[in-house]
Amino acid sequence: MQTSKQHLFERVERWPLGKLWVFAIKQAWAAIFGGLMLAAIVLTHFIDLPWLARADWLFLFAIAIQLVLLLTRLEKPHEVITILVFHLVGLGMEVFKTSSLIGSWSYQGEAFFHVANVPLYSGFMYAAVGSYIARSWRVLELEFSHYPKLIYTILFALAVYVNFFSHHFVPDMRLVLFAVAIGLYGRTWVSYKLNVAVHKMPLLVGLLLISLFIWFAENIATFTRTWLYPDQVQAWHLVSVQKIGSWFLLMTISFILIDLLHYMRRRGAHVPSI
Repeated sequence: MQTSKQHLFERVERWPLGKLWVFAIKQAWAAIFGGLMLAAIVLTHFIDLPWLARADWLFLFAIAIQLVLLLTRLEKPHEVITILVFHLVGLGMEVFKTSSLIGSWSYQGEAFFHVANVPLYSGFMYAAVGSYIARSWRVLELEFSHYPKLIYTILFALAVYVNFFSHHFVPDMRLVLFAVAIGLYGRTWVSYKLNVAVHKMPLLVGLLLISLFIWFAENIATFTRTWLYPDQVQAWHLVSVQKIGSWFLLMTISFILIDLLHYMRRRGAHVPSI
């Protein structure tokens, strides 16, 4: 017996470009946390809220969004674990990148809720990525073929994460990491279900498309002066397209971390399902 959701998607699929609409709807549903955070960023840019600094409002908005999603059961309690893990991983990178020694980017204005130079809402930007991947895994019922061995992916993720720090002091290994990513995932395909039919695409293509979308979102964030790169302080301009490569590498880390949590659950460890 088909569910009302399946009937709805069947109706949408009859529209012009119907399957594309279904894909967009499911993507938006998976990205609900990040979408609401982006909306809050735009809102606080155009509306000067009283009593607290903008960064503190964004932090409280992030907490409120999380609570609403939990109370309305739009997000499962165990998905909060994913958000927390990504928040901590991202916050560690943020503290390093915004330090006076590195200065890769900076946050504007004051913040009561902060660590070093980093307002605490920034960790939710990374958490939004983790939430999106975890929800996509469930919403689109993802399955993979020719997936590399787990140990190889973990070592690759560690190398990528280390390079985000080390390239400030030693030669940047980014091109090597791109080549390794192609070697690891070049044969990997991801299967996803829109309604009943199953569709496929190369995993690398999927990760690149997500990275492109994040780059667009980052341009919105810098345009609203939520954070700025050094060359944007005097006059705003588009974020360098080279950042798409950085987001691609970060997406591989995110994807591998979600896969690792899945693996630990399957092996019976006390890790909540994603």
